[in-house]
Amino acid sequence: MSIDFAPAQRSRLGIEWELACVDRRSGELSPAGPELLAKLGTSDAFPHVTSELLTNTVELVSAPHPRVRDAVADLTRLAERVSELAEPMGVDLISSGTHPFAQWFQQHVTPGKPRYATLIDRTRWWGRQMLIWGVHVHVGVEDRRKVFPIIDGLLTYLPHFQALSASSPFWGGENTGYASNRALMFQQLPTAGLPPQFTEWEQFESMVADLRHIGVIEDLGELRWDIRPSPRLGTIEVRTFDGIPTTREIGAVAALTQCLVERFSRDLDAGREIPQMQPWFVRENKWRTARYGMDAIIIQNASGDELLVTEDLGRLLPALAPIAESLGCAQELEHLRDIARCGASYQRQLRVAAANDGSLKAVVASLVHELREGRPT
Repeated sequence: MSIDFAPAQRSRLGIEWELACVDRRSGELSPAGPELLAKLGTSDAFPHVTSELLTNTVELVSAPHPRVRDAVADLTRLAERVSELAEPMGVDLISSGTHPFAQWFQQHVTPGKPRYATLIDRTRWWGRQMLIWGVHVHVGVEDRRKVFPIIDGLLTYLPHFQALSASSPFWGGENTGYASNRALMFQQLPTAGLPPQFTEWEQFESMVADLRHIGVIEDLGELRWDIRPSPRLGTIEVRTFDGIPTTREIGAVAALTQCLVERFSRDLDAGREIPQMQPWFVRENKWRTARYGMDAIIIQNASGDELLVTEDLGRLLPALAPIAESLGCAQELEHLRDIARCGASYQRQLRVAAANDGSLKAVVASLVHELREGRPT
């Protein structure tokens, strides 16, 4: 079967930001999503707000833009509008990979959405456990022949994406000991987790044909990989990120994503091969950064060289600086240094809990504050 890849402007990007609704008094999740969307009115025009699997969630979707700052500005305006509508409802907004203490079995699936009903019917207990939130960054690719070589290159930097955005140390009121519990929860779904490492677009088409033939998927959107092609949009979609509390951090990881895609695209234009790693190294890196976050020692290359993820990031940023200048995201890329210096969200959440006698309600309050301010505190 043939899968068309839509024409796209090279390196133009869009961002999707999943927000959780929480009750202002208790900090518990609130099923306020459908009411908020009803007040907003539905529209597929960019930018827009849409529903998600659970009624406690709304997703903000930017328009596609050449510059990171413009996509982040879309999200900022949408978040302000949703917050205005949520205020009289006694509802606040947060974004993190998981809620610190909410229980999955108390949440409600968004009604009237056949694809959500199909997901839950098929995956049952594991599907109902998906009390998780993320950020997705789309970057345009002008030639589908580039898509899987670039994805393979991005897998080398999956631990950087995961460590910088890790924001899910708690699950059901417990400290899991993981920086990103979300990463390991999400991969339990049958079509989620790491993508196959293809070299040709035709391999992807063959795999999709096989999965459709045996009834595993009906739509490409059911391939919920950490990094995947989005043929309808002509993009590569990086879905590795935990929910990110602030627009400043979203801009930083979006800039990193955009710069890496452009870097690999230039390599292919110049006839250079994009370095790849063995699947077992990629898988090990995912586990290490899910567990240790910014303290993870990651595998850098196919030779098995290793380095602390923050040190590797320190080497990477100067190499990407000229690309960031050309894309207009140099300032956003530099904000990654702030995350490395001040801590990723999971580290900040753990500090807040420790400073408040273990109070996870205080953690929720800190997430509410950070989203309102647009920067880490």
